[in-house]
Amino acid sequence: MARTTALMVSGKILLPFLLITSLFALWGFANDITNPMVSAFKKILELNNFQASLVQLAFYGGYFTMAIPAAIFVNWFSYKKGILLGLALYACGALLFYPAAAFQEYNYFLAALYILTFGLAFLETTANPYILSMGAEETATQRLNLAQAFNPLGALGGLIVAQNFILNALKTDDLDEEGNLIYSTLPEEARENIRTSDLEVIRDPYIFLGLVVVLFFVVILLVKMPKNENKESNVPIIKSIKRLFKHPKFYGGVVAQAFYVGAQIMCWTYIYQYAESIGIPNSTAVNYAISALVLFLIGRWIGTALLRYINAGKLLMVFAIGAMICTILTICITGPSGLYALVAISFFMSIMFPTIYGIALEGRGEDAKFGAAFLVMAIVGGALMPSLQGLLLDIGGPGYVDTTILGVPEVNFSFILPAICFLVVGLYGRNVYKKRIN
Repeated sequence: MARTTALMVSGKILLPFLLITSLFALWGFANDITNPMVSAFKKILELNNFQASLVQLAFYGGYFTMAIPAAIFVNWFSYKKGILLGLALYACGALLFYPAAAFQEYNYFLAALYILTFGLAFLETTANPYILSMGAEETATQRLNLAQAFNPLGALGGLIVAQNFILNALKTDDLDEEGNLIYSTLPEEARENIRTSDLEVIRDPYIFLGLVVVLFFVVILLVKMPKNENKESNVPIIKSIKRLFKHPKFYGGVVAQAFYVGAQIMCWTYIYQYAESIGIPNSTAVNYAISALVLFLIGRWIGTALLRYINAGKLLMVFAIGAMICTILTICITGPSGLYALVAISFFMSIMFPTIYGIALEGRGEDAKFGAAFLVMAIVGGALMPSLQGLLLDIGGPGYVDTTILGVPEVNFSFILPAICFLVVGLYGRNVYKKRIN
């Protein structure tokens, strides 16, 4: 493949590009401060694995609900106004954690996360195609990979905040001298006091996050943003959707994206349960999650560089094979080595989201805004797949090693779901590389 020489971003729009790129870090922060909440809510509110997984159902379900309305809004108005509305909804959802903690209602927390992700749906539906439009078509996928490289930086920030300001401060994780949880043995009144304290611990970072998002809203409101007349023209919705679904490369990308996001959220959510199954508490397990994100970031930068020389479909296929190998090791090996394999999956996941996105929207022109909406709707995979994995974990009881399946603990076996997801992604990359779809 010949080396691409076109500039990724013109100096004239560097500031807008950097501002929009910063949003990738902003929603990455929200994603990864939320992943540990599955385990945290389970303990604080005494839930089973499936009930706790509803955190991800609410979080990623918001993407599915709001992606098409976001695309319609951008079609009527502009990328900038779509981003501003997304930031407003994001801030609103984060600030709703205050009343949720006051009422101590799990459903209120789920509603706050659901509204928060309305905002993220607007941001992702808008920012991804906006980045693609900020330069030459031949550098679009590389440009999106560059912007997406800032997503794990935000995600790292989210995990660091989760570790230092949430997980380490939760009293429900306190152990007695024999290493048993104290919380479950306490009388109801004492548990109520701890529950109140721990929900406030969860609340405060989200309130601060909401205020930061308000600041971003003001800055972007005041900065002049470039307008691509071709990509921001008002497009007939039905005709646009019909054109999109005539291209297997597009709708195949939607399917691949749903499976990829499902795999990513399962690997990053249940790393805590996997670690706990071998005796590692959440406050320590977050270090493994941080390591996974560091590998993810390294993979993203390496992958972005490789895309200048290697066909995007081929690179996607190779990385999917690497992810499948690591996932199989996660299933088959018990103990720390299996956890290391689970961490290593993140390196291979690194390029998948932006690469699938760029491939699917390549050449879609004015239809990109609705194409982006379907690709964001595909994030619903992150809502459904973790719930399925939660059901697998509940087969033997509320624990993670209550039973064995095919000779391995249930928590290990549950990673069969990400393995299947990576197979789907690899087949999509192979079909693109072999030009079997267009």
